[in-house]
Amino acid sequence: MQMGETEVHDILTRLRRVEGQIRGIQGMLEEDRDCSDVITQFSASMRALEHAGYKYFAATMAMCAADPERAALEGYDPMRLEKLFIQLT
Repeated sequence: MQMGETEVHDILTRLRRVEGQIRGIQGMLEEDRDCSDVITQFSASMRALEHAGYKYFAATMAMCAADPERAALEGYDPMRLEKLFIQLT
């Protein structure tokens, strides 16, 4: 199932933000920043990455709901979607 341009753009934007946060953590480590500041950035980065994954899965679910026959033909039956969701969480 192919995702629309808007969804892809949104997810890529989120991933670029996470990428920036990771670079920020690297810089913080190089600067020997306070542990609580670094942990806060780790936490924010992990949440942002999770949200990007959830956004991707939600878009996939929307595509499958819009065309369930095509989704099933492409291997995205409800059982597989459930497994993918559990893997993501």
